[in-house]
Amino acid sequence: MNETRHFDLSAAALHIIAMTFMLMDHLWATLLPAQEWLTCVGRLAFPIFAFMTVEGYFHTHDLRKYLRRMLVFALLSEIPFDLMYGGTWFYPVHQNVIWTLLLGLLGIHLMEKARKKQKLALYVLTVVLVVVLGAVLGTLGMVDYYGAGVLTMFVFYLFRGRKWWCFLGQLLALYWVNVELLSGLMYPVHILGTEIELCQQGLALLALIPIWIYRGRQGYHSRPFQYACYAFYPVHMLVLVMVLNFVNR
Repeated sequence: MNETRHFDLSAAALHIIAMTFMLMDHLWATLLPAQEWLTCVGRLAFPIFAFMTVEGYFHTHDLRKYLRRMLVFALLSEIPFDLMYGGTWFYPVHQNVIWTLLLGLLGIHLMEKARKKQKLALYVLTVVLVVVLGAVLGTLGMVDYYGAGVLTMFVFYLFRGRKWWCFLGQLLALYWVNVELLSGLMYPVHILGTEIELCQQGLALLALIPIWIYRGRQGYHSRPFQYACYAFYPVHMLVLVMVLNFVNR
């Protein structure tokens, strides 16, 4: 009996795609500020990272080790992030994106603990409290994407799955988070003689295309590859800062 094969993207491929989009965004932020198309494409990076972090929560064999690893790289990434965005070693008004993912993971763990008690009222109350608290802490903590970034994590947790209503929930919730909450630059686009404005941050919704193509396949995996993905974040920012400083001498 022939099995129907579907085209899909592995977890490894999604990580590489997200890192590429992030690099393009950071190239715009440092060396190529005139190339706005780079940051437009870069809008797709964070939703993919958020989605993969949620998937990582459900596939990890050791949650404490997973959280500890993210904490270590959040600390290692802070100085390169501060140098890139603030031009200084200490830039307290904006924290790197791993803190956003870490906050989201902690909130998801609390919601999962409540769900496993199989008491609907407790679970609903926990979800409401965690969502509100996560958004507030993300905003007050000034993590990357602020509270909206933490909410993006919760969207992929609450609408996790491949049912039609999961896809619809992700689409509608991410529209609200990116277009209504984050908003940002608007681009005029002419279609059939009519001018409409597109929200730059709304391009993040296109990240759902590769996310939906993913079907749970891990793909290439090794410990060096895993740590290379983590290390890419602080290392590429540090390299960009060094190149920028060399160019501006």
